[in-house]
Amino acid sequence: MNVVILAAGMGKRMQSALPKVLHPLAGKPLLSHVIDTAKALSPSALCVIYGHGGDAVPQAVGAPDISFAKQEPQLGTGHAVMQAVPHLRDDVPTLILYGDVPLTTGQSLQRLLDNAGADKLAVLTVELDDPTGYGRIVRKDGKIVGIVEQKDASEAERAIREVNTGIMVAPTAQLKKWLTTLSNDNAQREYYLTDIVARAVADGVAVVSAQPSAVWETLGVNSKVQLAELERIHQRNIANVLLEQGVTLADPARIDVRGTLTCGRDVTIDVSCVFEGKVELEDGVTIGAHCVIKDARIARGANIKPFCHIEDASVGSESQIGPYARLRPGTELAQDVHIGNFVEVKNSQIAAHSKANHLAYVGDATVGSRVNIGAGTITCNYDGANKHRTIIEDDVFIGSDTQLVAPVRVGKGANLGAGTTLTKDAPEGKLTLSRAKQMTIDSWKRPVKVKK
Repeated sequence: MNVVILAAGMGKRMQSALPKVLHPLAGKPLLSHVIDTAKALSPSALCVIYGHGGDAVPQAVGAPDISFAKQEPQLGTGHAVMQAVPHLRDDVPTLILYGDVPLTTGQSLQRLLDNAGADKLAVLTVELDDPTGYGRIVRKDGKIVGIVEQKDASEAERAIREVNTGIMVAPTAQLKKWLTTLSNDNAQREYYLTDIVARAVADGVAVVSAQPSAVWETLGVNSKVQLAELERIHQRNIANVLLEQGVTLADPARIDVRGTLTCGRDVTIDVSCVFEGKVELEDGVTIGAHCVIKDARIARGANIKPFCHIEDASVGSESQIGPYARLRPGTELAQDVHIGNFVEVKNSQIAAHSKANHLAYVGDATVGSRVNIGAGTITCNYDGANKHRTIIEDDVFIGSDTQLVAPVRVGKGANLGAGTTLTKDAPEGKLTLSRAKQMTIDSWKRPVKVKK
């Protein structure tokens, strides 16, 4: 089949310079959701109609298997589909989708395609308690004979509750012919795609319908209010899937998944957590409240305490992270590593059973097993031009408020005294420290504030 996605609208009610279809839902553009759903149907051709925003749309979602056609000026949905005609094969049907309707499922679209077959016009319809603003499905003897837009509908037609979602499948050769006959003699002065229904009836082509599994599949975005509403619907759908898989969510209404979240058994996620990119939580993982985790793997039994930020990192089994810890890209933690409050780790590997429990920075470092990194310790990895690496071998004890000026190595079993500034390698098994001599000045007096 061919797929045409209409994505040329301005979206004035969004109050934004960004084209409407590029506004994000669950971390990716509305249009990307539609494209992903379309690709899952394995189309022979996929054409996106763009217009408002210039080349921003093709630049944002361009791919080798997508063709683009520009609609300028924008003269209605029928006019938009006309722009795709050169890209459509006549021997397969054409599915028409909308770039601002992001939640339609592949299952519902497949149902529509099955009903259409190779030679029927199929329309996706829903029944609404309040159909205001939608085109009404006009039937005669149960058969669809037309679609009337709200502004052109009579009072009797406005009472119809079955409405057009805009999504349809048409036999392509006939579709091309019908498009050439469209007129803009209507209240909007636009070329309505819906007028092809009457053309199909006149040509004796059967017009059939299908219904989605849920009304929210057909909801579009025209304002930030509607975008927020769809975000919550989408996130609640994701939450329901996680719950069915056995994940414990403290509050299903307070989770945001902006990518792919894979969970093992007995995973617990507290409130207001955000998962971005590709995140894997293995069996028994606990995620505390208000964590942001992006492109990360958290191994079995790890406990991520509240208010942690983890990005492009891996956390070993049974590790304890946080609260208020930050794991930056390139962090690799082995089994039973403890990273405590206000500790930042970047581009470093920390081996099993090591810990940095408070107020430390570990950057560009290789840390061995059973290492204790005291409070206030930092690896001084940047000389103003280049990054340098710190090597800390097994069983090292680093006292509080220590600075390791890279490149430097701390040998196996070494101890660094509190307050040390290490600029040379520390030998294994020995105590190394650097401190100024402690002095007391007997004649010193505290300054007194001068009275004005």
